[in-house]
Amino acid sequence: MAQISVRDVTKIYKGGVKAVDNVNLGIENKEFMVLVGPSGCGKSTTLRMIAGLEEISSGKIWIGNRLVNDVPAKDRDIAMVFQNYALYPHMSVFENMSFGLRLRKYPKHEIVRRVQEATEILGIKHLLERRPRQLSGGERQRVALGRAIVRKPQAFLFDEPLSNLDAKLRVQMRTEIHKLRLRLQTTFVYVTHDQTEAMTLGDKIVVMKDGKVQQCADPMTIYDKPANKFVASFIGSPPINLMQGRIIKKERKLYFDEGKFQVKLVEDMHRVLAAHEGKEIIFGIRAEDIYDKLFVSEASTENTIRAACEVVEPLGSEVYLYLNSGKNMFIARVGAHNRPEVNRDMDLVLDMSKVHFFDRETEKTIV
Repeated sequence: MAQISVRDVTKIYKGGVKAVDNVNLGIENKEFMVLVGPSGCGKSTTLRMIAGLEEISSGKIWIGNRLVNDVPAKDRDIAMVFQNYALYPHMSVFENMSFGLRLRKYPKHEIVRRVQEATEILGIKHLLERRPRQLSGGERQRVALGRAIVRKPQAFLFDEPLSNLDAKLRVQMRTEIHKLRLRLQTTFVYVTHDQTEAMTLGDKIVVMKDGKVQQCADPMTIYDKPANKFVASFIGSPPINLMQGRIIKKERKLYFDEGKFQVKLVEDMHRVLAAHEGKEIIFGIRAEDIYDKLFVSEASTENTIRAACEVVEPLGSEVYLYLNSGKNMFIARVGAHNRPEVNRDMDLVLDMSKVHFFDRETEKTIV
């Protein structure tokens, strides 16, 4: 178990391609940190530099109290679980799980004890004599996890370990990884492009884009207080609704003017947004903060808009409404009982205490 510190780390490939740009991370002992972002954002490269599988161009990496810049991967006392499982096809499950221990010349009785302990934790004791080709995707993933567990490393590194599994199995394995983390009580660094995995697994989430860290915080801070437009749009399903408009003033009150509708800002936002009066600005509201007026007991005309419902998408416990204001398309997420008519106008109430505003030029959060 150990802290991991990544300080001013940059990775530049031949040709001047900068994959990771001055990344700083502090991962506490026993913390579960998730690196998330779109393909090519630098998250896997950052993980591989921590593991020692990629050389860093500049910066420093500590694992525990040891600077590991020049320490080979095999001597860093970490275990990595790969996307493709990396199991030896000619070996049994037992041989795959014990391979690293045999290379390190562990006594046979210790190898057997550790493998048995890991297979009991993962529920794969009955698979020990099978070859990887005889296993399902979920069973192969458990074997890959078991191979990491038997080493009892200071930290576990996961590189998109669930991306090859179907949707149902991904949910199941997320639960298994969460249980494993609680049982092992060690440091986890997890890379994924799936924001659902990030939100459900991480103590902290690091959102990356173009090799840079956009925000690092706990899941609900990332969701409720995104640092910029990219973080707000990447985290959340469906994505946050974004609309461009202006801040205007009427009778000492501030409004957001989208062009087809105007909504009044709550007073808490006036002090910050007064400086943006008359300027183009980006307005963001999440799908769950938009309500059908028919189901709202009290609604002000100053936060009610009219839009056409173009698609109704029932998802069992909830319904997605795809709406058109005449200028912007946006989505509302409502209760399962709410099924408005398609291609008809409807009144919608916006929860103005939950909205976000972003600077049009910098895309940083204003409120």
